[in-house]
Amino acid sequence: MPVADVIVVGLGAMGSASLYQLSGRGARVVGIDRYVPPHVHGSSHGETRITRQAIGEGAAYVPLVLRSHQIWRELEAQTGESLLLACGGLILSGEVGEALHHGKPQFLQRTLQAARQFGIVHEVLTPAQIEERFPQFTLTGNETGYFEPGAGLVYPERCVQVQLEQARRLGAQIQTGETVRRIVSKADGVEVETDQARYHAAKAVVSAGAWAGELLGEPLARVLRVYRQVLFWLEAHDPQAYSPEHFPVFIWMFGSVEGEHFYGFPQVSQGVKVATEQLLVSTHPDWVERQVSEAEAHAMFASYVQGRLKGLGSVSLKAATCLYTSTADGDFILDHHPDSERILVASPCSGHGFKHSAAVGEVMAELALYEQCQFDLTPFRLAERPSWG
Repeated sequence: MPVADVIVVGLGAMGSASLYQLSGRGARVVGIDRYVPPHVHGSSHGETRITRQAIGEGAAYVPLVLRSHQIWRELEAQTGESLLLACGGLILSGEVGEALHHGKPQFLQRTLQAARQFGIVHEVLTPAQIEERFPQFTLTGNETGYFEPGAGLVYPERCVQVQLEQARRLGAQIQTGETVRRIVSKADGVEVETDQARYHAAKAVVSAGAWAGELLGEPLARVLRVYRQVLFWLEAHDPQAYSPEHFPVFIWMFGSVEGEHFYGFPQVSQGVKVATEQLLVSTHPDWVERQVSEAEAHAMFASYVQGRLKGLGSVSLKAATCLYTSTADGDFILDHHPDSERILVASPCSGHGFKHSAAVGEVMAELALYEQCQFDLTPFRLAERPSWG
């Protein structure tokens, strides 16, 4: 029975970061994943993820993202990899007081408040200023824009890969292609049983994403739902116009309810990536539909892109699915399991977690090793999460 200080279950965004931070503190650590990360089966893929420093989901997130930016820059210096591209970020809202995003009303207004509270460099733009600076957008004329030059994108597969490589270099044991069946808290530690072996450690960090509810049972299963999301890459007739030098990441809330928004990126590989989010039809990670239909691609272009972004083709160059594991209020869970202080839950994060993941790994390492951390985790307690109706 292998012995470790900490076992990390799931090696995506949060798990790879936790493994890296734990091994960097000298812990004996084992990481386990049912696939070979980075992979396309969970939530930590798709070439790019938006990062922004003023967080409209709540001020408690801002210290996490600022620390994550620092960690990624440190990793870049150590490895020579490019992980974070600060190409600027634009949030557009037609009705500042109404627009809803990730379960939070007044999203643009809350973003502004966070920027002012934390001294984050930003601008508030009129429609005319937006169209002058970014003529790729076609506006209705009633939008308000929040522009943050320090926002941009991170490369999720690279981030996961680099942190796993660094963790292995620091002595971490990584077990891939191995599915965790049970996690049992005992008097002398935690036993993790997989389809191939049993592992024993003082504590476990569970960062299993879409599989977390099933693996951890109640009350986690009661507050989590898994949703299929679809990502599309569209051809730019003028790729230079959509290059990171000329086009930011964006979130555009053109309506007042969930689903009436979409987001996108500059072209960093093949095509311009755009997507929306849906929280209506839940799924299971083991039998989610991975194929994307032509009808879905047509609906994305017709309902979101057409008439809003100039110079993009209507045919999707490629498409991919990913999973959101969401709470009813859209907030994270960073907490101990209610049945065991030895089991830590590293958030299923409702579709907005990657930007915070490097710092969440640091949180998990500090909690597992020292039983305290540098951040206020009160808003992320499991007890604060409501059940789905």
